[in-house]
Amino acid sequence: MPVAKKIPSPSPAKLLTFSYECTNVQGTKVKGELAAINLAAAKNDLRRQGLNPIKVRRKSKPFFSKRKKKIKAADIAHFSRQMATMMTAGVPLVQSFDIVAKSTDNESVRDLVLSIKADVEAGRSFSEALKQHPLYFDPLFCNLVGAGEASGSLETMLDRIATYKEKTESLKRKIKKALFYPCAVMVVAIIVTAVLLVFVVPQFEQLFKGFGADLPAFTKMVVNLSKFVQKWWWIILGLLIGAGWGLSYSLKKYPVVKETFDRMLLKTPVIGNILHKAAIARFARTLATTFAAGVPLVEALESVAGATGNVIYSRAVLRIRDEVSTGSQMQLAMRNTNIFPNMVVQMVAIGEESGSLDGMLSKVATIFEEEVDAAVDGLSSLLEPLIMAVLGVLVGGLVIAMYLPIFKMGSVV
Repeated sequence: MPVAKKIPSPSPAKLLTFSYECTNVQGTKVKGELAAINLAAAKNDLRRQGLNPIKVRRKSKPFFSKRKKKIKAADIAHFSRQMATMMTAGVPLVQSFDIVAKSTDNESVRDLVLSIKADVEAGRSFSEALKQHPLYFDPLFCNLVGAGEASGSLETMLDRIATYKEKTESLKRKIKKALFYPCAVMVVAIIVTAVLLVFVVPQFEQLFKGFGADLPAFTKMVVNLSKFVQKWWWIILGLLIGAGWGLSYSLKKYPVVKETFDRMLLKTPVIGNILHKAAIARFARTLATTFAAGVPLVEALESVAGATGNVIYSRAVLRIRDEVSTGSQMQLAMRNTNIFPNMVVQMVAIGEESGSLDGMLSKVATIFEEEVDAAVDGLSSLLEPLIMAVLGVLVGGLVIAMYLPIFKMGSVV
């Protein structure tokens, strides 16, 4: 029996920039630029705006053109909120794309929105148009939009998606803020130490040569370390860069490395507690959004697994999905993972019994998001004096090492 070949979906149309000269209803000449898939589409867009095209030409790119800004997750969250606002206000879908595209300063976002608009005008549904851009719209986003289209409540679903994306991005910013301070301490400490060893210690070394006496052991150690850094700095720098690149590559390439790294992060003092709470907040927020959208619980859990941001929690959610699919209650499956706090399990149990699981999960997400916020603020207050202490020990230790021979000479005299 011949195997049917899978027909690939057509790739999204590439947008071109056109410069135009038109006349409006009053007969006044209007000039400007717009993006479209071809010349005919550009003229049609102008006519829809009530303009009469006189000259429409494709604009050539300059040889030294500015590099486009990347599309960030925050841009997608902003796009979601804008579309939700437009649809709630009763603006037609295609017109909403035009308004959103004109309101952004990011050329990449504008091209993305106009490309989605072109796909919708070509006959695709909104969710199908989003699936043409998997780099920016994950399956969860597309499935929720599809559910909204199927139920005839797209504006309500877009509002839920926008709220979900905003909460998720806010949580990500808090996690980055929590991880920034320890990294900043390490980077500043390394830079200060390197500067002292390369530029300051050699000056003292020249001074010590005229003493004609043995140096203290601590001073000898610092001087030898300075010589080593001066001679092999390029190897040290290469090893640091190579270690950073190797860790980044291994985390993406090897699941075992990613799992080990995530497990170590969760066990890290202070930071691990924040990551635990953030993963639970993501789990609860994502599951509440998908379940409220009418997605069956088992399918919702499968979507949630990839949104927790941690391999340990992702596997725990998949285990919950498997147990729920065989008829177990969700709160029992969560308890069996031994990873969710008792309070979260109890609130889920109440939600299951009362038939308001999505509402209870939303409350769990709000509670843990607030706890993450408080923990990050506490960490910031804790690390400020720690940074001063670390730098003080490093700089103070090197200064003491350099002045020990001088103190020794003074005691002898």
